[in-house]
Amino acid sequence: VMADVGGSPVADTPPSKEEKPDDLPQDSNNDDVKSDVKAEGEDEAVSDPSMYRYIKEDLFTSEIYKVEIRNLPKFIGFNDLKKFLAKHSLNPHKIKLFGKQTFAFVTFKNEEERDKAMKMVHGMQWKGQVLSVRLAKPKADPILRKRKQGDGEGAAGQPPSKRTEGDEAEEPLSVQIANVVTPLWNVPYEEQLRRKEQEVVGVLQRLAKEIGGTNKAMLPWLFAQKGKYNKMCCPLEAIRPSPAQTEYRNKCEFLISVGADGEDKTIGFRLGKYKGGSCAVVGPAETCHVSAKAKRVVNEFQKFIRTTPYCVYSPETYEGHWKQLTVRTTRTKQAMAVVFFNPQKLEEEEVNALKSSMKKYFTEGEGKDSGVTSLYFVREGQRTSPNVEDLPCELVAGEGCIHEELLGLKFRISPHSFFQVNTGAAEVLYSAVGEWAKLDQDSTVLDVCCGTGTIGISLAKRVKKVIGIELCQEAVEDAKVNAKLNGLSNVEFHCGKAEDVFPNILNALVSPNITAIVDPPRAGLHSKVILAIRRAEHLKRLVYVACNAKAAMNNFIE
Repeated sequence: VMADVGGSPVADTPPSKEEKPDDLPQDSNNDDVKSDVKAEGEDEAVSDPSMYRYIKEDLFTSEIYKVEIRNLPKFIGFNDLKKFLAKHSLNPHKIKLFGKQTFAFVTFKNEEERDKAMKMVHGMQWKGQVLSVRLAKPKADPILRKRKQGDGEGAAGQPPSKRTEGDEAEEPLSVQIANVVTPLWNVPYEEQLRRKEQEVVGVLQRLAKEIGGTNKAMLPWLFAQKGKYNKMCCPLEAIRPSPAQTEYRNKCEFLISVGADGEDKTIGFRLGKYKGGSCAVVGPAETCHVSAKAKRVVNEFQKFIRTTPYCVYSPETYEGHWKQLTVRTTRTKQAMAVVFFNPQKLEEEEVNALKSSMKKYFTEGEGKDSGVTSLYFVREGQRTSPNVEDLPCELVAGEGCIHEELLGLKFRISPHSFFQVNTGAAEVLYSAVGEWAKLDQDSTVLDVCCGTGTIGISLAKRVKKVIGIELCQEAVEDAKVNAKLNGLSNVEFHCGKAEDVFPNILNALVSPNITAIVDPPRAGLHSKVILAIRRAEHLKRLVYVACNAKAAMNNFIE
């Protein structure tokens, strides 16, 4: 699977940016290996230049900085290759492996990083294998390739999209989109919790095996643990349910496209994958996880864009303007709307007139009762960076931030800041973290990958000091404000990569009672952070918050 090294998008958010061929999560079924290899640009698409039109646009795509690494050791996974590259100070943008094949495609953010990787890795030995590296061709545009294949099949007979008489009737769009964005929507919640528990049991059983294979000295202890805890390396507490099972998301990213029902300028979730040839969206009106407040914002925004002369952006032709709408809502009855718009060749006067009409619509016009208290406009046109955070947000109307209440505390949220998407479940999570940390008034807490400071701030009143570390500058600014909002003077925050900042702070601390709480993105903690933790003899306790325990397995073993 070609995975974004910085973490993959959540299940119910559409791909939001310019980098088309691999921006979507992709199936990992080994049966797809042959077709995926073809898709990397080595087959029928070579004869059709239009398949590569996207790399000629002034838009960022790491596909033009892609290499193929060959002769990999057998049974190497995504995390193994990522860790190997990181060990040699290489920073890939995306990595794609193919089942049990001994090669991988790796993309980088610029030519310099790509060339550095080629020089360093070519000829290098890894687990007895001598690696070779060569430039790789960009991947063909999935939707154009799919359409071309469809045309070919259609010429020979019935187009694949057509149903023959007697086929089962297609399910309603509301059911189709529910299956895409909330695949467990028709499974009773108790059964969902049971499945989750079984999944975690499997992770802990596998972890016991992995630890035994890595550290033979621990085998006697593991044998005793596995005997007591159903072959797991440790006891498993009962799964703690979310207080809300519906309307729980406080942040959603909606695509603006043509509706699956044929309606133009529709705001919703993508029904399929771009890779599968789909750009159609379905509105969130009947989805169970989106709040009524967010649905109201979407509805009003959809009305507004339909009054404008500007069409939706097409990722196939690169024409059009309206792209995406991000909506964040809070318990404090505030709502932030961030709209992404490609200005194309519009004059600045036209863009300013659009922003003015938007402001008027949501402050004086039909949208004034939408609940939007913070309205942002983002120009997403020519982009040279892969990070959305690098795009400037222009405040069109309202306050610059929204505020949320969590565990009796108040938190400021900016457009790019991370905040747990289920506030009620976050309270359950942070309460559990506080219990496990076993803190007292002499404790110093290191809150690693702290975001807007929610975990550290929620624990600050019961400890001596909290030190937060976060990569996003905007989130750090929010965290500092949040500490002041809650009258806390024993909290400080540092901006930077955890692997650069954490070891230095840890080594400088003289407190005898240090607890580290880490809440990393899906890719997990950098090996430098793991090493610093293992070397810190004065670190009394470590709490690891994992959004995906399977993905964090390597960190656990290390």
